[in-house]
Amino acid sequence: MSTTIALLALSVGMHATWNLLARQVPASCNYLWWGLLAHLLLLGPLGIYGLSQVVWTSQLILVNILAAIALSAYFVALRHAYRFAPAAFVYPLARSSPLLIVIWTWLWWDQLPSQLASLGIGLSLIGLWLLAMTSSKQSSSAQALAWVALAAFCTSIYSLCDKLLIQHLPSFTAILGYVSLSYLLAFLLMSALNWHETKHWIPRSRPNVWLIVLGGLCIGNSYALIIQVMNQLDAATAVSFSNAGIVIVSIISIFVLKEQEQWLMRLVAASLISLGLVILGSSL
Repeated sequence: MSTTIALLALSVGMHATWNLLARQVPASCNYLWWGLLAHLLLLGPLGIYGLSQVVWTSQLILVNILAAIALSAYFVALRHAYRFAPAAFVYPLARSSPLLIVIWTWLWWDQLPSQLASLGIGLSLIGLWLLAMTSSKQSSSAQALAWVALAAFCTSIYSLCDKLLIQHLPSFTAILGYVSLSYLLAFLLMSALNWHETKHWIPRSRPNVWLIVLGGLCIGNSYALIIQVMNQLDAATAVSFSNAGIVIVSIISIFVLKEQEQWLMRLVAASLISLGLVILGSSL
């Protein structure tokens, strides 16, 4: 369990780093596109080697394709949601996928978390929703809700695929390969959207190269580490713990970046998420 905790902590730290970096980069740079490109260039070759260790079956390939489609659709849904509402509103709601994961697990496999785990997941979700409500622009965000719902749905689908596939991925490099396949499809789709909207495959603005490199190292490794811990945890629990990154970003934004808008309510929401995760952890 100590190894699982260490992997979760590392993943959460990288997840928080990615989100903090994304907040500092102008939207015109399309930081996600650059992050995906950096991941594919820096870690893709290692992932290709890892995929050579996998014993492929037709079922495995189909689940991999489904995961790649769901993850790509998740990125597209977030891209569209951010056009109608700020990240402070969109992202916490999009990360509500543990609720859907619990529902799918119950419907498909007749499995439910324990009462204590359910309480922990429920409290953390309430905290996420409360955090979203602190956004000053939430009143104009109704158009974003459909895209937010799609993002949460897609997260639940690719997370369940992750759980199904982890037993067939013999090493962390194999997991990186699996992640890289999904990121490759997402990158191609994001590039096509760039062309459709601007007639350019590449975003017109580029962030600092070190921000690109750091973002590329964080965006894929944080996801791969969460998949790794699914060897020990169910999907809903693993994804819930990954939301601790939102707590870290909230605390840093209040006390370091001095973003004081509704700071008390945001602090209460972050505390509620943390309490839920503590309860969830005690159920293991």
